Amino acid sequence: MEQIEQLETICKRYDCQLLRNEPLSKHTTFRIGGCCTAFIDVNCVDVLLELLNYCNDNNLKWTVLGNGSNVLVSDEGYDGVVFSLGKQFANIEFLDDCKIRCDAGVYLMTVAKSVLEESLSGMECLAGIPGTVGGALYMNAGAYGGEMADVVISAEYIDEDGKLKTVLKEDMDLSYRHSMFSGTKRIITGLTLQLRNGKYDAIKTEMDGYLNQRRAKQPLELPSAGSTFKRPVGSYASFLIDQCGLKGASVGDAQVSVKHAGFVVNTGKATCKDVLELCEFVIETVEEKTGYKLELEPVLLK
Repeated sequence: MEQIEQLETICKRYDCQLLRNEPLSKHTTFRIGGCCTAFIDVNCVDVLLELLNYCNDNNLKWTVLGNGSNVLVSDEGYDGVVFSLGKQFANIEFLDDCKIRCDAGVYLMTVAKSVLEESLSGMECLAGIPGTVGGALYMNAGAYGGEMADVVISAEYIDEDGKLKTVLKEDMDLSYRHSMFSGTKRIITGLTLQLRNGKYDAIKTEMDGYLNQRRAKQPLELPSAGSTFKRPVGSYASFLIDQCGLKGASVGDAQVSVKHAGFVVNTGKATCKDVLELCEFVIETVEEKTGYKLELEPVLLK
């Protein structure tokens, strides 16, 4: 395919890799999904801008993937280009006044460990979320009473017209599992976070406490996309699902975790179809028995 060959030429110029027909199951925490046409591990903003412009000019379908921790990929895969902002897009810079600037591809845990070493507080409750900071801001991820909105002060992004821009926190439209980036073609490339001075031992103790809670209560030993359902107003998805007796319910190798009802896990070779059928069953059952209408939290890529 001539267009993919042209993308390969651009990638070689910037020393980044393009993989053809790459299984996306290798790049999502659910370990589910078919192949994409091309998978590109992006290493800088310049190459991303050039590749995006080429795709847009040539009507090539594209999407962006971080750690793939909040994504469910279709069994048929993705007929387009996947830009991975991951391990090569992961610089951290310490600024003045307890601020740090980081690329979108840095893992939250990496940021948390780095700021801990500088005795900076603010990332404790976010440390265990299995994603990148870019992905976390995209959905305003949170845990244990905290969220990205608590620490972000600005972000750099590429808009729908391929222009590099900066936006301040107050203009990000941040709310529960939502931001101005959600459901759009805007690509977060970097973030500036505001942290606080603290004491190393106190920060580490709090962070370890949250991490231990995760290990004890969540099915981290099995592939999943994290919390599968958004928190409904007035209740909790896991409580409602458990109340309906759905722990352990399964379709194929997709299962409502017996450890935490808010997680659908892949116990072996679950397909996207298995997961969606199980989630639909859960949603229908919970609505019928409790009146609450649950919504999926992971993004469906197809």
